[in-house]
Amino acid sequence: MSFLVSRTLARAAVHPHTEVFEEEDLEYLEDPTRESSAIKGDTIILGTKSASETPSSSTQVPNPDAPNNPQTRTIDTVLTKIAFSSGLARSTKLAVLETLFSTYLSTTLSIPHLLSHGSRLPYTRTTILQKTGQLLSLRAQLNLYSELTDSLPDLFWDSKYELGLEGYYDMVGRALDVGVRIKVLNGKLDYATEIAEVLRGQLSERHGVRLEWIIIALITVEVGFAVRQEVKEYRERREMEKGMEAVA
Repeated sequence: MSFLVSRTLARAAVHPHTEVFEEEDLEYLEDPTRESSAIKGDTIILGTKSASETPSSSTQVPNPDAPNNPQTRTIDTVLTKIAFSSGLARSTKLAVLETLFSTYLSTTLSIPHLLSHGSRLPYTRTTILQKTGQLLSLRAQLNLYSELTDSLPDLFWDSKYELGLEGYYDMVGRALDVGVRIKVLNGKLDYATEIAEVLRGQLSERHGVRLEWIIIALITVEVGFAVRQEVKEYRERREMEKGMEAVA
């Protein structure tokens, strides 16, 4: 399974995280006495009971879309499993982003301490831009480029409402506190954004100071040339005055 995920599927993945592995698991059992599925504690109970069959004459043509059709029931059960699996995958994807953010945050823990002591931040322009880019990437993966904040994956939009796939998907989210974790992670990202703004302010300040020194240097050079020109002209006037006195 690890080889399948890290090698075969990674080539088709969008924003793969092959260096970070996370796992989410819940107990699973099938209950042939239930028509619907549910989550109790840490256990997914999958109902596999078919709907009650209605009497029919021997000449009636079987309806392939009827809920009591074995093939239809099998497809519905598979979709239910996919809904639960999608909920688990959502939590796992969120866990990866939480791990990446923890790694990012560990590299910026010293910034508030340094600022509180009035120390200079030891970060270059390249490092500050990298930190800003990493933070923007994490926020985009959480809120834009994934289905973490969607109410239901696109796969289930064309499914029958009676299957209740959205409810199963939400059950897993509630069981694993996905909504709360997304809110908490966004709050942490807001804090990290404030740190990034401090870094960008430091970068702008350094750039402004550098420009000021460049301007001062240019003014100094210009003054130097002006003084040199004045000295040269003064010497030329003195030589002319001496020549005129000698002629006289």
